[in-house]
Amino acid sequence: MDRAQTFDSRQFRSALGHFASGITIVTAATSQGAVGFTCQSFTSLSLDPPLVALAPGKSSTSWPRIREAGCFCVNVLSETQEDVCLAFATSGADKFAGIPWAPGACGAPRLPGALAYIECELSGAYDAGDHELVIGTVLDIETRPGKPLLFYRGGFNRLEV
Repeated sequence: MDRAQTFDSRQFRSALGHFASGITIVTAATSQGAVGFTCQSFTSLSLDPPLVALAPGKSSTSWPRIREAGCFCVNVLSETQEDVCLAFATSGADKFAGIPWAPGACGAPRLPGALAYIECELSGAYDAGDHELVIGTVLDIETRPGKPLLFYRGGFNRLEV
């Protein structure tokens, strides 16, 4: 059935902005050094086997390097890491300048202060409009106490409990 679209891209973006999401930094270690990007399009996918999904934009200059590495770490940001989020959201900058990190099990950077580290092996990447849908097989995890940094309706928010 062919249905006409009754909304524009601005309305679509606004509607999706009503869904609160956590914020992550996806990182990898490459022969050219550490690479990473801010990603709020992240979700759990399967418990058995343990899989996650993320959706980097096709315009990303960091994602191709991470894809080539084949192994990546999803750093789930805490409510105190707005500055880290913004640093990794900047295109063309040295995103790791002034940000310490330690290599995880597969060498991908783990950022201090993150609530969780989810290290993955790339299982597949699929065309999805102006993004790719990426599936990662979880290899290692670590969690810490704290509250997440949230994104809602175009801005940072904190969980009030």
